[in-house]
Amino acid sequence: MESFQALVARQDDDGIDVTVETLEESSLPPGEVTVRVLYSSVNFKDALALTPKGGVVREYPIVPGIDLTGEVVASESPDFTVGDLVLAHGYQIGTGHHGGYAEYARLPADQVVALGALTPREGAAIGTAGFTAAMSVQALIDRGITPQDGPIVVTGATGGVGSVSIDLLAAAGFEVVASTGKADQADRLRALGAAEVIGRLPADPHAKPRPLAKTRWAGAVDCVGGATLADVLSTLRYGGAVAASGLTGGAGLNTTVMPFILRGVALLGIDSVLLRIEPRRALWERLGGSLRPRHLADITHEVDVKDVVSVLDEVRAGRYAGRAVVKVAGGF
Repeated sequence: MESFQALVARQDDDGIDVTVETLEESSLPPGEVTVRVLYSSVNFKDALALTPKGGVVREYPIVPGIDLTGEVVASESPDFTVGDLVLAHGYQIGTGHHGGYAEYARLPADQVVALGALTPREGAAIGTAGFTAAMSVQALIDRGITPQDGPIVVTGATGGVGSVSIDLLAAAGFEVVASTGKADQADRLRALGAAEVIGRLPADPHAKPRPLAKTRWAGAVDCVGGATLADVLSTLRYGGAVAASGLTGGAGLNTTVMPFILRGVALLGIDSVLLRIEPRRALWERLGGSLRPRHLADITHEVDVKDVVSVLDEVRAGRYAGRAVVKVAGGF
């Protein structure tokens, strides 16, 4: 492999241009494991990488794609051999150095996960979004929340994290309420396991936020942030918890200490970017087994890497539902 195809984002005064380019092997970052990329995926962070002042890319030009799955073609690590099927996500992949929207990637061995029982396409379909969903669900369970405690609300329910969270929570026996602004997706959300579908939270976006409101939820998976997260916190039942991982609704949080000191609720931060490799590998092993999403094929669409920008535009505009798997091998 002397050269390879890649989708490269370059920044200039007019914005960010994205084109298919031929790169040399020398452009790959340092690392012990070189991977022939088969699939990547689409995440909100990938859309931000192509957004001027998106705040996630350290320096352009860069190959986006924070997820990748593929086959090891060279390894200096005893943990991986040529032919192994692997995945990687998080850390600086696609933000600080070249990511998954290229035919080849090079990574430190301690950022690589064996695919195990998952196929490369399944691993990409789960990707960062599905992994974050699994972290969120596990955080609520570890907090001690059970199906008997009451309903769990999932905000941003049609997105990747939201969709997989509904699937995993329903499989674990929870009553799931899906919150979304996409009313036309209600049937699909019920098919994933949602017992009820409601609109965006708060129901009245112009109403003055209340420090404490009528209790509704035993727990929540929040993929939105902003006013939505504040509303969820104010309506959690005593001892409830919200696993928060998103900011599509804004990074600010206008709330008070009241839910925490009067109802004993918990705000659980979910970060899949810098999670240590040992728990990362352990959770991926479960995602290939007991935690495997039941409806992964139903929420997954495939797009060639050369056409992924249009999907990223849809994600940025909040119009995309489900998970987009990016075909890299043969996708240029």
